[in-house]
Amino acid sequence: MIRFSAVLATLLAMLSAGVARAADVAGVFGQGRTHFVASAGTGHAFNENYLILGLGASYYVVDGLNVGLGVEAWTGGDPGMYKATASTQYVFYRVERIKPYVGAFYRRTYVDRLPDIDSAGARAGVYLHAGRNAYLGAGLVYETYVDCTSSVYRSCSSTYGELTFTLAF
Repeated sequence: MIRFSAVLATLLAMLSAGVARAADVAGVFGQGRTHFVASAGTGHAFNENYLILGLGASYYVVDGLNVGLGVEAWTGGDPGMYKATASTQYVFYRVERIKPYVGAFYRRTYVDRLPDIDSAGARAGVYLHAGRNAYLGAGLVYETYVDCTSSVYRSCSSTYGELTFTLAF
């Protein structure tokens, strides 16, 4: 019985050390981590220029894979707009210095005096380490609008760059 307990304790110690090493590899992109995102930028719609401010959060359900929610306010143009986005993203956390990512999203856009419109899209880019738990992100996004009327919205798809600042906990 003592021998069995010693073998079991050794196996459990080896297993927990392996799990700790795996968690170290994923770091801030590991399962159970939460990221908070603040974004700011400019955009163009309805022949108007906008200042875009956004906030969001994502949760890593497994190493490298997160699900998230975010909101954006488009201000300074007419009509005003707000966007709510559900997303998923995979970060290639095993890459050393620059962490590539790919993702997909579904978005609901609320436009003053117009019907709400849904869109879906994909994104790809890289994260650069900016501090202990901080990352700068740069990437490209492709978005296409569902049930879009080009006479109202001029274009039913768009491609644009994005910059983000992420704090990971």
